[in-house]
Amino acid sequence: MPRRSYDQYCAAARALDAVGDRWTLLIVRELLAGPRRYTDLHADLPGVSTDMLATRLKDMERDGLATRRRLPAPASAYVYELTGRGQGLLPVLLALGEWGAPELGERRPTDAVRAHWLALPLLRELAEFGEPGVVEVRLDEGAFHVRVGGEPVYGEGAYTQGEPDVRIVLDGEVGGDVARGAVRLVEAVRGGRADVAGDGALAKVLRGPNPSGSSN
Repeated sequence: MPRRSYDQYCAAARALDAVGDRWTLLIVRELLAGPRRYTDLHADLPGVSTDMLATRLKDMERDGLATRRRLPAPASAYVYELTGRGQGLLPVLLALGEWGAPELGERRPTDAVRAHWLALPLLRELAEFGEPGVVEVRLDEGAFHVRVGGEPVYGEGAYTQGEPDVRIVLDGEVGGDVARGAVRLVEAVRGGRADVAGDGALAKVLRGPNPSGSSN
């Protein structure tokens, strides 16, 4: 099927030709975690039909946003991953999330939730500190980790490639407040609403100045 177009000589219109269809940007959100199998994508996109997901992935391949490849044995499964052009949508998603945060309000009974959906709001704030590192986050809904200044942007579950630079524990209420922009992560940490472990520069920035004046 040929790609639909707004047929407008405008960069915004051209961008929407590629990513303006329903589900496309949410698939990008999931693939920012790195290569994902079709079944994993479907599980983390509640509400999308199998036909719609397959169609959107084909569209993204056609438009140069994603590729499909087979993992070597013993896995031998097919995975989807973002191209460089697809990864370039990260700032778009960060800005869109910031713009949409006030619309979240309180969580509705029908709202699905995944722990890693908090990764992008946290990355937006953590990147402001200018300190690279890996942050492991634990919520009531599960765990994920965020890479500040690295790829992939985040991953599901605890960080398993060594020690993270920071470990953060948030309860569901604080996680929701951070997601909708009602409180910043650094405010939650310094207000005693989030637990932080770690000795690196990023952990120290989150904790703020030590009142005693020591470096610990």
